[in-house]
Amino acid sequence: MNSKKTENTNATKTENTKANKIMTIIGVILCVILIPILAVNITLIIKSQTNKDEVPKIGGYCPLIVLTGSMEPEISDGDLIIVKQIDGKDVQVKDVIAFFDPESTSNSILTHRVIEVIDEDGKLSFRTKGDANNTEDRMAVSEEKLVGIYKSRIPGAGNIAMFM
Repeated sequence: MNSKKTENTNATKTENTKANKIMTIIGVILCVILIPILAVNITLIIKSQTNKDEVPKIGGYCPLIVLTGSMEPEISDGDLIIVKQIDGKDVQVKDVIAFFDPESTSNSILTHRVIEVIDEDGKLSFRTKGDANNTEDRMAVSEEKLVGIYKSRIPGAGNIAMFM
């Protein structure tokens, strides 16, 4: 009877030890993932507070949350997109760019596709259109309003960021 009890105790200890190891590994993985995300978020928050007229960037890249479906199906509302800072002369027709809305006074940022690059005496501007929109944007975007070029997206991550 005692040997059976000892076997059960040893089996329970072994299971507990395995469970503890698995939980430790999961905890370490979460820390490795979440600590850099926290550091990036803190950096972006500090940069956004110190430079209110500028989109906060890290290494020339900035994350943006998409709030509308104007670029569906490629980019949906609620997506988190990564935009790379780029010189206006490198923008080409069919590129998707992020820019300060030329019609807005609130510094809102739009992400639309370039349908025409306009060069008037060395001053660049871009005619844009959302993929899901029926018409092109009313005003051309001057090079000074350019934030960057769309590089990638994380579907739905913008909703999570907004929730947090």
